[in-house]
Amino acid sequence: MTSGEPGTEGSAPGAARDPGAAPTAEPVAWSALRAEVAACTRCPLHRSRTQPVFYRGGLRPHLVVVGEAPGAQEDRLGRPFVGRAGRRLDAALATVGLDEAEVGLLNVLKCRPPGNRFDPAAARSCRTHLDRQLAWLDPPRLVTVGARALAALDPEAPPILRCAGRPRTALGRPLFPLIHPAAVRSHALARRWADDVDALGAWLGRRGAGPREAL
Repeated sequence: MTSGEPGTEGSAPGAARDPGAAPTAEPVAWSALRAEVAACTRCPLHRSRTQPVFYRGGLRPHLVVVGEAPGAQEDRLGRPFVGRAGRRLDAALATVGLDEAEVGLLNVLKCRPPGNRFDPAAARSCRTHLDRQLAWLDPPRLVTVGARALAALDPEAPPILRCAGRPRTALGRPLFPLIHPAAVRSHALARRWADDVDALGAWLGRRGAGPREAL
């Protein structure tokens, strides 16, 4: 996957897409929501951010990936999942055959928390932004990465290591939890990550498009 943000101006969520259509300007409602997030001062995180981190991907995605919070690279560039963990995630999504127009990526928190410590109070402040993004994008399926992202969408879910790789339902949509790619720091977790990505491909009905080594 790469970091383009194609859209179709004036299209309603869920409208049929022309795969060959060239990217156009963002729809007005989506641009307005982006501007609202950029100007947000609901929690103290706006004081320390370089910029908010809104979204990366297609505007009519088949799948939306919900992460926890931006890191240093994301804060610098203003796009989610562009650091080391993002590269691992992109490789996994490409391996199951997803291209950039089919996937959207965003975070529960729109601003980087100091020390990369997830802030539950900020998450409550950001929740309206998250809900509006998901309502506008209207994806048929969701993927969460990390325990806090899963808890935000499915508060009754078991601990992440028990339920990662096993399909669930949240917010009225099919949901597939993954461990956070940044947590893959051992051989055992690398194997778990690869197995869960394989299960994601099966859940999506994809045969895969690359070697496991790319994960």
